[in-house]
Amino acid sequence: MDRDVSGAELIPLLVERDVDFILVEGMAAVLHGAPISTHDVDIVHARTRPNATRLLETLQSINAHYREQPKGRILQPTESALLGQGHLNLMTDLGPLDLLCEIEGDLGYEELLPHAVRFQSDSTSFWVLGLPKIVEIKRHSHRAKDRLLLPVLISLLRRDDG
Repeated sequence: MDRDVSGAELIPLLVERDVDFILVEGMAAVLHGAPISTHDVDIVHARTRPNATRLLETLQSINAHYREQPKGRILQPTESALLGQGHLNLMTDLGPLDLLCEIEGDLGYEELLPHAVRFQSDSTSFWVLGLPKIVEIKRHSHRAKDRLLLPVLISLLRRDDG
């Protein structure tokens, strides 16, 4: 099934279910004005037991399972994985969702929240990692796609500062 993965359904669902998260990576850059396309939603979620419970219930409601599993194997996320330190690359009925317990080694929800800005639309409100922090993280990245995006993000940052 081919879907427009704009987060138009996924993000409001997380908000509606009271999941504490910060939007990061490509979609965060798009909301800051980066002229790029992205195929998944990346979030850093609060790793508290109540939040993990709400997130897991939400994931179950949209049939979340790990991507890139052997044919015929469907592995679903667990609460303990949501409370851990890794990355959970999931496919859902609403498109790909990457749950990043931490980014850049040790930056979790609590560490990133002071660097987040509130995004407000007509129907929803949620945290998005601020552009200065996105640029800082991309500067230290070794991934080619991050290094290619960096000049665009720096240009947006200069525009916002100017």
